[in-house]
Amino acid sequence: MPEPTAPSSRGAIDLAAFKQSQPEPAGASGEALPTWVRSVDQESFPEVVALSQQVPVIVSLGSPRAQASVQLDGTLASLVDAKRGTLALATVDAEQQPAIAQAFQVTQVPSVIALVNGQPVPLFQGTAEAAQIQSLIDELLALGVQHGVAGTVPPLGTTGPASGPAPLPPLHQAALDAIESGDLPAAESAYKQALNEKPNDNEASIGLNQVRLLMRTEGKDLAAVRAAGAAAPDDLQAQLDVADMDLVGGHVEDAFARLVAFIGRNAGDEKEAARARLVELYSVVGVGDARVVASRQKLARVLF
Repeated sequence: MPEPTAPSSRGAIDLAAFKQSQPEPAGASGEALPTWVRSVDQESFPEVVALSQQVPVIVSLGSPRAQASVQLDGTLASLVDAKRGTLALATVDAEQQPAIAQAFQVTQVPSVIALVNGQPVPLFQGTAEAAQIQSLIDELLALGVQHGVAGTVPPLGTTGPASGPAPLPPLHQAALDAIESGDLPAAESAYKQALNEKPNDNEASIGLNQVRLLMRTEGKDLAAVRAAGAAAPDDLQAQLDVADMDLVGGHVEDAFARLVAFIGRNAGDEKEAARARLVELYSVVGVGDARVVASRQKLARVLF
Protein backbone atom coordinates (compact mmCIF):
# COMPACT_ATOMS: atom_id res chain seq x y z
CA MET A 1 0.00 0.00 0.00
CA PRO A 2 1.53 3.37 -1.00
CA GLU A 3 2.30 5.98 1.63
CA PRO A 4 -0.21 8.84 1.92
CA THR A 5 0.54 11.75 -0.36
CA ALA A 6 -0.50 15.34 0.14
CA PRO A 7 -2.72 16.88 -2.55
CA SER A 8 -0.74 18.74 -5.18
CA SER A 9 -1.02 22.47 -5.61
CA ARG A 10 -2.82 21.88 -8.91
CA GLY A 11 -5.37 19.59 -7.25
CA ALA A 12 -4.74 16.87 -9.80
CA ILE A 13 -4.53 13.95 -7.39
CA ASP A 14 -4.06 10.67 -9.25
CA LEU A 15 -7.15 8.67 -8.37
CA ALA A 16 -5.49 5.60 -9.84
CA ALA A 17 -3.26 5.54 -6.76
CA PHE A 18 -6.05 3.94 -4.79
CA LYS A 19 -8.35 2.49 -7.48
CA GLN A 20 -7.70 -1.08 -8.48
CA SER A 21 -8.02 -1.77 -12.18
CA GLN A 22 -11.58 -2.45 -13.22
CA PRO A 23 -12.48 -5.20 -15.72
CA GLU A 24 -12.98 -4.06 -19.28
CA PRO A 25 -16.70 -3.66 -19.92
CA ALA A 26 -18.25 -6.48 -21.89
CA GLY A 27 -18.98 -5.47 -25.43
CA ALA A 28 -15.82 -3.44 -25.90
CA SER A 29 -14.78 -5.76 -28.71
CA GLY A 30 -18.21 -5.99 -30.33
CA GLU A 31 -19.67 -8.92 -28.39
CA ALA A 32 -23.14 -8.85 -26.86
CA LEU A 33 -23.45 -6.94 -23.61
CA PRO A 34 -24.59 -8.95 -20.57
CA THR A 35 -27.61 -7.78 -18.61
CA TRP A 36 -29.16 -8.76 -15.30
CA VAL A 37 -32.57 -7.49 -16.37
CA ARG A 38 -35.53 -9.54 -17.61
CA SER A 39 -39.18 -8.95 -18.35
CA VAL A 40 -41.45 -11.36 -16.47
CA ASP A 41 -45.06 -12.48 -16.53
CA GLN A 42 -47.18 -14.54 -14.17
CA GLU A 43 -45.78 -17.82 -15.51
CA SER A 44 -42.12 -16.84 -15.11
CA PHE A 45 -42.49 -14.89 -11.88
CA PRO A 46 -41.75 -17.92 -9.62
CA GLU A 47 -38.29 -17.98 -11.20
CA VAL A 48 -37.77 -14.40 -9.95
CA VAL A 49 -38.83 -15.40 -6.45
CA ALA A 50 -36.34 -18.27 -6.54
CA LEU A 51 -33.61 -15.92 -7.82
CA SER A 52 -34.19 -13.65 -4.80
CA GLN A 53 -32.79 -16.42 -2.61
CA GLN A 54 -29.39 -15.79 -4.23
CA VAL A 55 -29.39 -12.02 -4.77
CA PRO A 56 -31.84 -9.20 -4.08
CA VAL A 57 -34.23 -8.71 -7.00
CA ILE A 58 -35.80 -5.33 -7.80
CA VAL A 59 -39.28 -5.61 -9.30
CA SER A 60 -40.45 -2.64 -11.37
CA LEU A 61 -44.19 -2.61 -12.05
CA GLY A 62 -45.07 -0.14 -14.76
CA SER A 63 -46.36 0.23 -18.29
CA PRO A 64 -44.46 0.42 -21.57
CA ARG A 65 -47.08 2.93 -22.67
CA ALA A 66 -46.07 5.39 -19.94
CA GLN A 67 -42.92 7.39 -20.64
CA ALA A 68 -42.19 7.73 -16.92
CA SER A 69 -42.12 3.94 -16.58
CA VAL A 70 -39.89 3.51 -19.61
CA GLN A 71 -37.39 6.09 -18.34
CA LEU A 72 -37.43 4.62 -14.84
CA ASP A 73 -36.78 1.11 -16.14
CA GLY A 74 -33.85 2.45 -18.15
CA THR A 75 -32.34 4.06 -15.06
CA LEU A 76 -32.89 0.92 -12.99
CA ALA A 77 -31.38 -1.29 -15.69
CA SER A 78 -28.25 0.86 -15.93
CA LEU A 79 -27.69 0.86 -12.17
CA VAL A 80 -28.45 -2.86 -11.77
CA ASP A 81 -26.19 -3.93 -14.64
CA ALA A 82 -23.39 -1.85 -13.11
CA LYS A 83 -23.51 -4.19 -10.09
CA ARG A 84 -22.44 -7.11 -12.31
CA GLY A 85 -24.72 -9.78 -10.89
CA THR A 86 -24.96 -8.84 -7.22
CA LEU A 87 -28.63 -8.07 -7.80
CA ALA A 88 -31.17 -8.34 -10.62
CA LEU A 89 -34.11 -6.43 -12.07
CA ALA A 90 -37.48 -7.85 -13.13
CA THR A 91 -39.76 -5.57 -15.14
CA VAL A 92 -43.50 -6.20 -15.12
CA ASP A 93 -46.19 -4.73 -17.37
CA ALA A 94 -48.75 -4.18 -14.61
CA GLU A 95 -51.59 -3.71 -17.10
CA GLN A 96 -50.93 -7.03 -18.80
CA GLN A 97 -50.02 -8.85 -15.57
CA PRO A 98 -52.62 -7.65 -13.05
CA ALA A 99 -52.17 -10.73 -10.82
CA ILE A 100 -48.57 -9.72 -10.03
CA ALA A 101 -49.62 -6.14 -9.31
CA GLN A 102 -52.40 -7.38 -7.03
CA ALA A 103 -50.00 -9.71 -5.21
CA PHE A 104 -47.86 -6.69 -4.30
CA GLN A 105 -50.96 -4.55 -3.55
CA VAL A 106 -49.78 -1.99 -6.10
CA THR A 107 -52.22 0.90 -6.49
CA GLN A 108 -50.24 3.06 -8.91
CA VAL A 109 -47.54 2.68 -11.54
CA PRO A 110 -44.70 2.90 -11.71
CA SER A 111 -44.07 1.16 -8.38
CA VAL A 112 -40.81 -0.44 -7.37
CA ILE A 113 -40.49 -3.27 -4.86
CA ALA A 114 -37.63 -5.62 -4.01
CA LEU A 115 -37.57 -9.29 -3.13
CA VAL A 116 -35.04 -10.57 -0.60
CA ASN A 117 -35.21 -14.31 0.02
CA GLY A 118 -38.74 -14.30 -1.35
CA GLN A 119 -39.94 -11.52 0.98
CA PRO A 120 -41.17 -8.19 -0.45
CA VAL A 121 -39.40 -4.96 0.51
CA PRO A 122 -41.24 -1.79 -0.63
CA LEU A 123 -38.89 0.75 -2.22
CA PHE A 124 -40.85 3.63 -3.79
CA GLN A 125 -43.80 4.65 -5.94
CA GLY A 126 -43.60 6.99 -8.88
CA THR A 127 -40.24 8.09 -10.23
CA ALA A 128 -36.94 8.80 -8.49
CA GLU A 129 -33.59 10.32 -9.37
CA ALA A 130 -30.62 8.07 -10.09
CA ALA A 131 -28.80 9.18 -6.94
CA GLN A 132 -31.80 8.27 -4.80
CA ILE A 133 -32.12 4.90 -6.49
CA GLN A 134 -28.39 4.25 -6.05
CA SER A 135 -28.72 4.92 -2.33
CA LEU A 136 -31.66 2.52 -2.11
CA ILE A 137 -29.66 -0.12 -3.99
CA ASP A 138 -26.80 0.24 -1.53
CA GLU A 139 -29.20 -0.22 1.36
CA LEU A 140 -30.84 -3.18 -0.39
CA LEU A 141 -27.48 -4.89 -0.86
CA ALA A 142 -26.72 -4.33 2.81
CA LEU A 143 -30.09 -5.84 3.72
CA GLY A 144 -29.27 -8.81 1.52
CA VAL A 145 -26.03 -9.35 3.40
CA GLN A 146 -27.94 -9.26 6.68
CA HIS A 147 -30.29 -12.00 5.45
CA GLY A 148 -27.62 -14.14 3.82
CA VAL A 149 -28.61 -13.15 0.28
CA ALA A 150 -25.31 -11.83 -1.03
CA GLY A 151 -24.29 -14.05 -3.91
CA THR A 152 -23.62 -13.34 -7.56
CA VAL A 153 -25.69 -14.63 -10.46
CA PRO A 154 -24.76 -14.95 -14.14
CA PRO A 155 -26.34 -12.60 -16.69
CA LEU A 156 -30.01 -13.12 -17.44
CA GLY A 157 -29.54 -12.21 -21.08
CA THR A 158 -27.81 -9.75 -23.39
CA THR A 159 -28.65 -6.30 -24.65
CA GLY A 160 -27.22 -6.73 -28.12
CA PRO A 161 -23.81 -6.17 -29.76
CA ALA A 162 -21.64 -3.19 -29.11
CA SER A 163 -19.51 -1.66 -31.85
CA GLY A 164 -16.72 -0.55 -29.53
CA PRO A 165 -15.97 2.10 -26.92
CA ALA A 166 -18.02 5.22 -27.51
CA PRO A 167 -16.45 8.67 -27.21
CA LEU A 168 -17.06 10.47 -23.95
CA PRO A 169 -20.06 12.81 -23.84
CA PRO A 170 -18.93 16.43 -24.27
CA LEU A 171 -19.54 17.41 -20.64
CA HIS A 172 -17.64 14.36 -19.37
CA GLN A 173 -14.71 15.23 -21.62
CA ALA A 174 -14.86 18.84 -20.45
CA ALA A 175 -14.72 17.66 -16.84
CA LEU A 176 -11.70 15.45 -17.48
CA ASP A 177 -9.94 18.26 -19.34
CA ALA A 178 -10.60 20.58 -16.39
CA ILE A 179 -9.19 18.04 -13.93
CA GLU A 180 -6.08 17.68 -16.08
CA SER A 181 -5.58 21.45 -16.05
CA GLY A 182 -6.18 21.65 -12.29
CA ASP A 183 -9.49 23.55 -12.57
CA LEU A 184 -11.59 21.51 -10.14
CA PRO A 185 -14.52 23.98 -9.89
CA ALA A 186 -14.91 23.79 -13.68
CA ALA A 187 -14.86 19.99 -13.53
CA GLU A 188 -17.49 20.03 -10.80
CA SER A 189 -19.64 22.39 -12.86
CA ALA A 190 -19.39 20.17 -15.94
CA TYR A 191 -20.43 17.04 -14.05
CA LYS A 192 -23.29 18.90 -12.34
CA GLN A 193 -24.52 20.15 -15.70
CA ALA A 194 -24.35 16.59 -17.07
CA LEU A 195 -26.52 15.39 -14.18
CA ASN A 196 -28.97 18.25 -14.66
CA GLU A 197 -29.39 17.22 -18.27
CA LYS A 198 -29.47 13.49 -17.53
CA PRO A 199 -30.21 12.67 -13.87
CA ASN A 200 -29.59 8.94 -14.41
CA ASP A 201 -26.00 9.53 -15.63
CA ASN A 202 -24.21 7.18 -13.24
CA GLU A 203 -20.75 7.95 -14.66
CA ALA A 204 -21.29 11.68 -14.11
CA SER A 205 -22.40 10.99 -10.54
CA ILE A 206 -19.23 9.00 -9.87
CA GLY A 207 -17.11 11.68 -11.53
CA LEU A 208 -18.73 14.37 -9.40
CA ASN A 209 -17.95 12.40 -6.24
CA GLN A 210 -14.33 12.05 -7.34
CA VAL A 211 -13.97 15.75 -8.05
CA ARG A 212 -15.55 16.73 -4.74
CA LEU A 213 -13.11 14.43 -2.97
CA LEU A 214 -10.24 16.22 -4.69
CA MET A 215 -11.68 19.60 -3.73
CA ARG A 216 -12.14 18.59 -0.10
CA THR A 217 -8.55 17.43 0.23
CA GLU A 218 -6.81 20.09 -1.86
CA GLY A 219 -4.19 21.96 0.15
CA LYS A 220 -4.80 20.12 3.41
CA ASP A 221 -1.90 18.98 5.57
CA LEU A 222 -2.05 15.24 6.25
CA ALA A 223 -0.35 15.43 9.65
CA ALA A 224 -2.65 18.19 10.87
CA VAL A 225 -5.76 16.35 9.68
CA ARG A 226 -4.64 13.12 11.35
CA ALA A 227 -3.85 14.94 14.61
CA ALA A 228 -7.30 16.55 14.64
CA GLY A 229 -8.94 13.20 14.00
CA ALA A 230 -7.00 11.49 16.78
CA ALA A 231 -7.90 14.27 19.23
CA ALA A 232 -11.64 14.12 18.43
CA PRO A 233 -12.69 10.55 17.53
CA ASP A 234 -16.39 11.43 17.74
CA ASP A 235 -16.21 14.72 15.85
CA LEU A 236 -17.96 14.11 12.52
CA GLN A 237 -16.00 16.58 10.40
CA ALA A 238 -12.65 15.52 11.81
CA GLN A 239 -13.33 11.89 10.97
CA LEU A 240 -14.65 12.72 7.49
CA ASP A 241 -11.48 14.70 6.81
CA VAL A 242 -9.19 11.84 7.85
CA ALA A 243 -11.17 9.34 5.76
CA ASP A 244 -10.86 11.60 2.71
CA MET A 245 -7.10 11.95 3.19
CA ASP A 246 -6.68 8.22 3.74
CA LEU A 247 -8.51 7.49 0.51
CA VAL A 248 -6.45 9.81 -1.68
CA GLY A 249 -3.31 8.49 0.01
CA GLY A 250 -4.12 4.89 -0.87
CA HIS A 251 -5.27 3.70 2.56
CA VAL A 252 -8.67 2.62 1.30
CA GLU A 253 -9.44 0.03 3.99
CA ASP A 254 -8.47 2.49 6.73
CA ALA A 255 -10.78 5.16 5.31
CA PHE A 256 -13.70 2.74 5.15
CA ALA A 257 -13.03 1.26 8.60
CA ARG A 258 -12.86 4.71 10.20
CA LEU A 259 -16.30 5.71 8.94
CA VAL A 260 -17.88 2.31 9.68
CA ALA A 261 -16.61 2.59 13.26
CA PHE A 262 -17.95 6.14 13.57
CA ILE A 263 -21.35 5.03 12.28
CA GLY A 264 -21.39 2.22 14.82
CA ARG A 265 -20.70 4.63 17.70
CA ASN A 266 -23.11 7.38 16.75
CA ALA A 267 -26.77 7.99 15.90
CA GLY A 268 -29.07 10.51 14.28
CA ASP A 269 -27.94 13.10 11.73
CA GLU A 270 -24.23 12.51 12.30
CA LYS A 271 -24.62 8.77 11.67
CA GLU A 272 -26.53 9.44 8.44
CA ALA A 273 -23.97 12.03 7.28
CA ALA A 274 -21.13 9.55 7.80
CA ARG A 275 -23.08 6.82 5.98
CA ALA A 276 -23.76 9.12 3.03
CA ARG A 277 -20.06 10.06 2.79
CA LEU A 278 -19.06 6.40 2.97
CA VAL A 279 -21.39 5.57 0.07
CA GLU A 280 -19.77 8.41 -1.91
CA LEU A 281 -16.32 6.97 -1.24
CA TYR A 282 -17.53 3.52 -2.32
CA SER A 283 -18.46 4.96 -5.71
CA VAL A 284 -15.07 6.66 -6.04
CA VAL A 285 -13.17 3.41 -5.46
CA GLY A 286 -15.58 1.33 -7.58
CA VAL A 287 -18.62 -0.74 -6.66
CA GLY A 288 -16.97 -3.96 -7.81
CA ASP A 289 -13.81 -3.45 -5.76
CA ALA A 290 -13.28 -6.23 -3.18
CA ARG A 291 -12.54 -3.64 -0.51
CA VAL A 292 -15.92 -2.00 -1.12
CA VAL A 293 -17.71 -5.34 -0.95
CA ALA A 294 -16.02 -6.22 2.34
CA SER A 295 -16.76 -2.80 3.84
CA ARG A 296 -20.41 -2.99 2.82
CA GLN A 297 -20.74 -6.20 4.80
CA LYS A 298 -19.28 -4.49 7.88
CA LEU A 299 -21.54 -1.48 7.34
CA ALA A 300 -24.59 -3.73 7.25
CA ARG A 301 -23.67 -5.17 10.62
CA VAL A 302 -23.51 -1.76 12.32
CA LEU A 303 -26.61 -0.41 10.55
CA PHE A 304 -28.88 -3.32 11.35
